[in-house]
Amino acid sequence: MLNKFACASLLAASFLASVAIAQTPELPTPSAVPKPVIPTAAAAPTPPPPTLKAKSWVLMDFATGQVLLDGNAEQRVEPASITKIMTSYVVSAELAHGKIHLEDAVRISENAWRSGGAGTDGSTSFLELNSEVPLKQLLYGMIIQSGNDAAIALAEHTAGSEPLFADLMNQYAAQIGMTDTHYVDASGLPNENHYTTARDIAVLSRALIRDFPAEYDIYKIKEFEWNGITQHNRNTLLWRDSSVDGIKTGHTSSAGYCLATSAKRGDQRLIAVVMGADSEKSRADANQELLSYGFRFFESHRLYEASKPLANPELWKGEADTADLGVGEDVMVTLPRGRYADLKATMDLPKYLVAPLQKGQQVGSLKVQLDGKTLVERPIVVLADVAEGGFFKRMSDGVMLWFKSDDAAPAAAPAPNGQ
Repeated sequence: MLNKFACASLLAASFLASVAIAQTPELPTPSAVPKPVIPTAAAAPTPPPPTLKAKSWVLMDFATGQVLLDGNAEQRVEPASITKIMTSYVVSAELAHGKIHLEDAVRISENAWRSGGAGTDGSTSFLELNSEVPLKQLLYGMIIQSGNDAAIALAEHTAGSEPLFADLMNQYAAQIGMTDTHYVDASGLPNENHYTTARDIAVLSRALIRDFPAEYDIYKIKEFEWNGITQHNRNTLLWRDSSVDGIKTGHTSSAGYCLATSAKRGDQRLIAVVMGADSEKSRADANQELLSYGFRFFESHRLYEASKPLANPELWKGEADTADLGVGEDVMVTLPRGRYADLKATMDLPKYLVAPLQKGQQVGSLKVQLDGKTLVERPIVVLADVAEGGFFKRMSDGVMLWFKSDDAAPAAAPAPNGQ
């Protein structure tokens, strides 16, 4: 028989157990439950670029000038008739300067007739010796038919002789950034001193499209008739791909089959160059592969707009307390699709910015990188003039700068245009 103490103990234990059960915490509401961690989807994989059977090649984005793919792009090669892109660039530039005119009557010299036409096995526009042909018709014949005779006639009319025209070609080449090209003639006949690179041809093609869009429109015309003879444009991609709208073929036995093309899909334009392929079909196929790969796996973005402030740092000794800084032209970048979030942008600016400052004056630099590789670098410039402050402003800021820095007086920013 249980005594009173034992019964009391059992009753107490039973009470505590019931209390413990009653005080079990309730489950949290669903909103309080931590959400499961879902891994961020990785960027879509990009297959390796195409392997081409050619001496050299390059794929360039038109808007940015970035080289997206290349193979031996800096190797010197014979340009063959791709030379005529530069011939048309020079003629277009001289037309723009008013030195020659589309309506000019151009006499066909024996040199043009014999060296570029009936006397050779090269491409011809079938021009007649001593005839006079409107400059516009010669331009069409050179670009569409790849006529050597038309190219030489244009050169002689523009500069007085083909050697002098070649000097102009080299001057323009240097001006637009072709770093490893030298011309000796206007048509592209073989010569050991007549050379270029796939990269330089892309640079030239970009310059022509940018600087002379009206003349570039000629490159998409599929056929041209002169002297009763109709000839077709040798760029077969004009028939195969509706986005292709230029630019030029070339071929000699030593240069192989060469082709520079440009295509536009949506807002994106690409330039492909293939040099030294082994057939007309293989050069077209190679260009098509480059263009298709570029449009499928690369995208372009405008990162920063010209003349919009990117930074507003403190300004010393000026009428204003801050200065608006930005870029002088839109900053575009081309990168593999899906990698936009991986871009890293940095600005290199001076520790102290001191008035006066002039609009357009470079005071720093902007750099955009992907995986540690610099894709684009641009100057950071002053967006508006900033005058010096009054005497007391300059004096007080000078004293504060002396205390703020262990250095001597801060270095002045470079003058506009490096002066």
